[in-house]
Amino acid sequence: MTTINLVTELPGPKSRELVARREAATPRGAAKLTPVAIVKAEGASVTDADGNTFLDFAGGIGTLAVGHCPPNVVSAIQHQAENLIHLCAIVGTYEVYVEAAERLNAITPGAFPKKTVLLNSGAEGIETAVKIARAFTGRPAIIVFEGAYHGRTNLTLAMTSKYGLFKKGFGPFAPEIYRLPFPNLYRRPEGMSEDAYIDDCIARLENAFVAYVDPTAVAAIVLETVQGEGGFIPVPPRFLQRVRDLCTQHGIVYVADEVQCGFGRTGRLFAVEHYGIVPDLIVTAKSLAAGMPLAAVTGRADIMDGPHPGGLGGTYSGNPLACAAAIEAIKTISDPAFLKRAEEVGTRIRQHLLDLQAEIPLIGDVRGLGAMMLMELVKDRRTKTPAPDETLQLTQEAFKRGLIAIRAGLYSNGIRFLPPLNISDEQLDEGMAVIGEALRVVESHRRAAMV
Repeated sequence: MTTINLVTELPGPKSRELVARREAATPRGAAKLTPVAIVKAEGASVTDADGNTFLDFAGGIGTLAVGHCPPNVVSAIQHQAENLIHLCAIVGTYEVYVEAAERLNAITPGAFPKKTVLLNSGAEGIETAVKIARAFTGRPAIIVFEGAYHGRTNLTLAMTSKYGLFKKGFGPFAPEIYRLPFPNLYRRPEGMSEDAYIDDCIARLENAFVAYVDPTAVAAIVLETVQGEGGFIPVPPRFLQRVRDLCTQHGIVYVADEVQCGFGRTGRLFAVEHYGIVPDLIVTAKSLAAGMPLAAVTGRADIMDGPHPGGLGGTYSGNPLACAAAIEAIKTISDPAFLKRAEEVGTRIRQHLLDLQAEIPLIGDVRGLGAMMLMELVKDRRTKTPAPDETLQLTQEAFKRGLIAIRAGLYSNGIRFLPPLNISDEQLDEGMAVIGEALRVVESHRRAAMV
């Protein structure tokens, strides 16, 4: 049995109607990936208003590790809604808020006393981590990296790379943000070995403490363990170890941004566990609450207690419904069988992509960690010239065939794979077959245009 079931033209009439209403009611800046209106979802599939069923390889951009509408999460939300929808944690205390924080303290890396503050979104989590680090250290400066994506608030936009898509027209941005090279091994200088390239990036990091900012002024180094929007680039272990060592040496707070790469996506609860390195603070969101809006900053209790009472929090931060969802999601993702399945999903995706790479010249690189996989498309494998137009065409061709896929990368030339981690082998193979068909179509068009 296949999951994909297309019964109308795409988009169908009901989708066109609702999307037209959306476009009339909302600004163009709030863009959309697909032209369909979704009314129902389950597991790895979504169904639109016209009855078409798609496979979802975007997964809410990484929020749906446990799939669409998992029964235990739905039941927990329903039960919580019958008793307490909202109070505000600033006003009073409720059980699910405390339990969610306790569970995060227990499962995040580090054998030391920890505390957690709950927020609404990944960007708010990153901004809060910066506030905590500044309050604890009394220092202003923040170090981030090329290719980073940390959010869309003013401060997190200052921290984010990829200017044209995310930052154009929105400045000026928050000061005291210092951006350094990130070791993207695929795009290292021609003729340079991986080790030499990592050495160079480490040297640039160390030199920054002389050329850009004194270490005594740095509150935090904020680093995605696997860059998300930047193109699913795992940080090389030796580079991450040097970041950890420099933070320890200079009293700098090491903040791991695991908003997208956390909660099982890499086959471990947290991507940093692959490295055996412990951050001072870790920021989580996305799959933390199975699609409900919740984020968290968890870390060393002494650092977390840096801000004064009243300095943290927000009206909806730690909403009871979101906390109830998070508790169930944490239970599911923490199960060793679930994490084993995540590893299997990653292995299966990687093999499909390597097979396609051997066949189709458009695929320049296949990379990722666990089930957090990406293929980068290039016009020429030798020059590695990005192919963003072909990447967009690929998403469109895949959509025509019933698969939702999403781009990523500094040059918007990568397809990232973020399916629910409870996807079946049959669904995964079905979706990857669509990717293969779409790739062949795009490759044939490209070759025809070159004649």
